[in-house]
Amino acid sequence: MNAIAEKTSNSKAPAANLQVADDILSINNIEVIYDHVVLVLKGVSLTVPKGGIVALLGANGAGKTTTLKAISNLLQAERGEVTKGNIIFQGEEVQAQSPNELVRRGCIQVMEGRHCFGHLSIEDNLMTGAYTRKDGSAAIKRDLEMVYDYFPRLRERRASQAGYTSGGEQQMCAVGRALMSRPEMILLDEPSMGLAPQLVEEIFEIVKQLNKNEGVSFLLAEQNTNVALKYATYGYIMEAGRIVLDGDAESLRENEDVKEFYLGVGGEGRKSFRDGKHYKRRKRWLA
Repeated sequence: MNAIAEKTSNSKAPAANLQVADDILSINNIEVIYDHVVLVLKGVSLTVPKGGIVALLGANGAGKTTTLKAISNLLQAERGEVTKGNIIFQGEEVQAQSPNELVRRGCIQVMEGRHCFGHLSIEDNLMTGAYTRKDGSAAIKRDLEMVYDYFPRLRERRASQAGYTSGGEQQMCAVGRALMSRPEMILLDEPSMGLAPQLVEEIFEIVKQLNKNEGVSFLLAEQNTNVALKYATYGYIMEAGRIVLDGDAESLRENEDVKEFYLGVGGEGRKSFRDGKHYKRRKRWLA
């Protein structure tokens, strides 16, 4: 919490001073409003180190997806806008750039629900990710083979229509499509949604390998706190549009409040939320 307070108090400093040299992404005290009325994000600040995996955790409706869309500049499609603060990617403010400009700079979002083109084949879906590239067909072909190496199942289904593949295969396709843009950073929104636990582990293992082997940084927005903190190095917890807790993944896993409210385990084992008084008392402290 002290780290968040320090970022908030320094939010009026020049943009060049807001990002540590090793941070690929820095969000500084942003507010997001929809329809000029609804305040959704309230002073959100976070950083992603270059080559890191950072988890953005919280319940449904906490503001995780809005935070990712603020970074990738997709808010305008939903009548939203960043009204305060700034977003710095690789040393430059980007909140005024268009989504395709940000993709060219190396930041791309894999949206919640996968959003594959159902009428296209898996391979055609992957090729759409290279639409903004200008480095030639040979380089694109090499990266396509790289994607197939990480996702062998996609190689098997390369000619299949994406709409007729499983949810896990579509999630792999969505991540592979993002890789085809040669990103420095991927914003991954709810990658575990609707998938069997075994597939969730498989996809997160691939994320770990991409981070290690290709140097891709990840910001994961995820409700599955347990698996996210297993693979992330640092985490932020959101509630009602605010960051309420942050720390390295190990310390968050051991935090009693995180255990109780996000992992379902308290100091004396699994808790029941039918104990309303205890729930409200601790929630008021967190917020």
